[in-house]
Amino acid sequence: MSGLRGKLRVVLHQVRSPDNLGAVLRLMRNFGFAEVVLSDPATTEFHAASRLARRGVDLLDGMRVETSLDAALGPCVYACGTTSREAVERRATVEPEEAVARLLRHAERGPVALVFGGEKRGLSDEELSRCQDICVIPTEPAPQPSMNLAQAAAVVLYLCSRAGAAPRPAGEVPEGVRLQTVQALEARMEQVLRASGFLNPQAPAYVLEELLQSLHRGAPTQREVELWLGAFKALGRGFPGVDVGKPPAG
Repeated sequence: MSGLRGKLRVVLHQVRSPDNLGAVLRLMRNFGFAEVVLSDPATTEFHAASRLARRGVDLLDGMRVETSLDAALGPCVYACGTTSREAVERRATVEPEEAVARLLRHAERGPVALVFGGEKRGLSDEELSRCQDICVIPTEPAPQPSMNLAQAAAVVLYLCSRAGAAPRPAGEVPEGVRLQTVQALEARMEQVLRASGFLNPQAPAYVLEELLQSLHRGAPTQREVELWLGAFKALGRGFPGVDVGKPPAG
């Protein structure tokens, strides 16, 4: 489970579009977050957000609405605001990965907030001053430097969902091929490729070695090389004089 789940509050300040609100709620369900607070919303038509919220409709029913950003951030120990502006007066900004690392670190002390501004103008300098850090998602400066509210939320919430997550247990590693089996394949390949005329009978080793190097780069399993052995045995039956008996032990 992510270290931010159950600790992160998503604050949408002066949100205007029910569609954007619904899209953010859906993203929150995608990435396992459940607490959303609207501060000073520019619309009261929240029911329209259900069209895009999908399985996040329950978050719409349970979300809190505050009249100010200060009230929305009140219970939190740390807040990170977001902006599309590269420079904010007298403030340093951080990229999303660092912002999420700081959210995770402060979440050890209590609830933390991720703040997104309204679609029309984003967060003002004064509003950003209420946040301890400011996150900027790097984008191309032209022709479209700013991101849609839901797009920005998708980037940061995905990173939040991964923060502090326990590494997934590795799946069972298939058995690597034994070198004696590779040697058996080499002998079989040389028989068949000589008979087919593919190899120069005076100097077969050079091309054969290249073929085997490409095989090794693929890190084949024991079963895969055994299949190659079977395939070359079957091919050998088409060439007179090729011994299709058992090759060197694999």
